Formats: sequence, C-alpha cells, structure tokens
Amino acid sequence: MSYNNILVKENNGITTITINRPSKLNALNKATIEELHDAFEEADNDTNTRVIIVTGSGEKAFVAGADISEFADFDVENGAKLAAKGQELLFDFVENLSTPVIAAVNGFALGGGLELAMACHFRVASDNAKMGLPEVSLGVIPGYGGTQRLPQLVGKGRAMEMVMTAGMIDANTAKDYGLVNHITTQEDLLEFCEKIASKIMRNSPVAIKGAIKAINANFKDGVDGYKVEIKQFGKCFGTEDFTEGTTAFLEKRKADFPGK
Repeated sequence: MSYNNILVKENNGITTITINRPSKLNALNKATIEELHDAFEEADNDTNTRVIIVTGSGEKAFVAGADISEFADFDVENGAKLAAKGQELLFDFVENLSTPVIAAVNGFALGGGLELAMACHFRVASDNAKMGLPEVSLGVIPGYGGTQRLPQLVGKGRAMEMVMTAGMIDANTAKDYGLVNHITTQEDLLEFCEKIASKIMRNSPVAIKGAIKAINANFKDGVDGYKVEIKQFGKCFGTEDFTEGTTAFLEKRKADFPGK
C-alpha cells in the first residue's frame, strides 16, 4: 500500500511506521490519521510483523500536534465528531492492537502527538524530546484521549498541572514521571527500540496478545480486569504456543514459537 504522509518498512519482524510531514513538524491532519490507521491495521494483520515501532521523520519532531487549520472553524457538533472519529480510528485502535507498539519519541511530542505516543503500549524518548498537551492555550482540551491516558501514566496531580499550564516537560522529567520507559540519544533511538523489539519477539505472540488485553482491561470502566486475566490465562492453555513454551522449558531449550 502506498502512502502520502507516512513511510512504512518491515524488516526482520519489525514494522516501522514513520510519520513523514517534516515541513509541518509531522502534524496530524485527517489524511495522516487515516493513513496511520491503515498502516497499523495492515501491520497487525501481517503474520511477519511481531512488533510495530512508530516515529517521526526528521530531527525536530515525533508529532508536533494536530493540524489546527483543519478544525479552527468547527462548531460544537463537528468538534465532538472530530474527537470521536479520531479516537476510534487511531488512538483507541492502536491501544488495543494485538501486536506490541513502541513509540520512538524523537523531538517534540505535543498535543495529538503525545496522545498518539500514549496510545502506544510503551514509549522510548530521545534525549532532546519535549512533551506536553498545550490545547488549553488554544481554548480547547485534549480530545484524542489525553485527559484519560496522561493521568493513568503520570498520576492525577501531574496530569492536571501539565494540562492546565499547557507546558512542556523534557525527556528526563518524562522518565521520572513514568511517561517514558527509556531515554537514548536521537541517533540511537530506533536501534534501541529494535533491541527491545528483539527481546519481545523471543516470546509467545499469542500470550503477548492476551497480556495486552488483560492489562488494558484494568483501565476500562465497568470491566473487571482480574476476570479478563483469568479468561486470557485459560485461553493460553489451548494454544500451540503454550505447548511449545512448556515443552521447551522442560527440555531445557529455547522455545520456537509458531508466530501470530
């Protein structure tokens, strides 16, 4: 599939999706959100892809925010539709993918950019990264899940301060807050993420899929995460991966999982 706003490359089980609008600091417009949805869906359905890495092109930005020019004249109804469609098409979609998604945050991750990074399963930042949700400075609030995922990751008080001040935090602060797992140089960012991906790929993709569902369940209103864990745990016992994993352990060899 060909794209205008993103680049997609698959290599050794890792699909790297690069948002490629450097002249706009990789801002998310409607077309880019739709292309990202298609690319994530294609990678998730690809039996060769075991891990997805998403990043931004150039040295300045992961994603500097949403493309404000697209919604500056929206009314109440159109604004609500924009948030609902974006969450369904991309942000919730990414969070619930069965393939692990790593955000390689290079440079600015602001507004919709930070919301995209937070929708990924975890984040690695370059040492020049700057993160924030500046929407209130424009008279609006984060609409792509930012008010929900940020407090889940950094706590209510810190999230309140970040949103209300519309300020940015640097990579070290983001790591202290638990917003990112690791910091590396910009030059080493993708290689570092690929090393983590290689560790993930040693393990059962079926079990990882179940783990993602169980962990996410803890953050959904009205869902008993323990029950989801029990269900996913039980389902593992009926898989080829479980047979291979336990057999390999008992035979004192490395497991060779059959794949997605």
